[in-house]
Amino acid sequence: MSSVNLKQLAQALDLSVSTVSRALNDSYEISAATKEKVQLLATQLGYQPNPYASSLRRQQSKTVGVIIPEVANNFFSLAINGIEEVARQNGYHVLIYLTHENFAQEQTIVQHLANGRVDGILISVSGETQDAAHFAKLRELNLPTVFFDRVCEQTDTASITTDDYDSGYRATHHLLERGCRRIMHLTLAQHLSIGQKRMQGYLDALRDADVAFDPALLVRGGHGSDHNTALVQQLLEQDPSIDGIFAAVESLAIAGYRACQATGRRIPADIKIIGFSNLEMADLLNPSLTTIRQPAYAIGREAATILFQGLMKNRPILTSQSQELKSELVVRASTGGLG
Repeated sequence: MSSVNLKQLAQALDLSVSTVSRALNDSYEISAATKEKVQLLATQLGYQPNPYASSLRRQQSKTVGVIIPEVANNFFSLAINGIEEVARQNGYHVLIYLTHENFAQEQTIVQHLANGRVDGILISVSGETQDAAHFAKLRELNLPTVFFDRVCEQTDTASITTDDYDSGYRATHHLLERGCRRIMHLTLAQHLSIGQKRMQGYLDALRDADVAFDPALLVRGGHGSDHNTALVQQLLEQDPSIDGIFAAVESLAIAGYRACQATGRRIPADIKIIGFSNLEMADLLNPSLTTIRQPAYAIGREAATILFQGLMKNRPILTSQSQELKSELVVRASTGGLG
């Protein structure tokens, strides 16, 4: 017997084509009883969906967009690998867009994707982003969106992050345990949640150790390695008592190394350094870099999993689906470890 099409299946069930289609796609809008009835008859009559026609009906692109601040950071490379694995399993392609930490560029990309280029978006916001209006547009269009790592907390959707506060506290506590008392904190974007939480962990660890916070040791870097190195170098030259550096992002840890070299400060004898980093070569630096290693691949994979659950089951993505994954302290020679 030849298989029936969607219209014939709907007629046999005395249901609308749209209801049958949503039931077959496990839509949350359809009751469990109706889904069971539709799926049972579909199996009995040998119904086979037409993927091409289905895509046209839904105007699907079979593509998701990934918006990230930069690609040189190893964290984002690993996160993209996790995203691509899930996309491939679901028969989707991935388009990657770089904001280069620029808010205007981010706005342009979001507007471009909102015009129907993709079926869903995964995004880690730029260092300049403080206004969420362009994300509200995605919500209005019902374009599924999930944030990862750097999130926009004003937007009502799921996000996948790491334990930024706990990791910031752990990193600072580790330096304090190693004898540091004048700890410089390097950050890129204090207004972003990751910057705020990592800095709060830094501040609370100092407080709990009865070490006074000196605002002069809080340094906000820019987007160029030479600029960041110069900022750190200037402070090291002004304050020889600085004996620790906690870099909240990967690039600033490297700036710390370069500044120490330029000022003749020996690591870890004169100054100890710890940074958030997923660099595969962290253990090859001289000395090897102590790091807070984020589960970057898992963050990308989990963000994509939530996005595709929404896409495949035609369900809204909710804030309650958000997850916070644990990072790991990896002790190496830059803080006096054996690595």
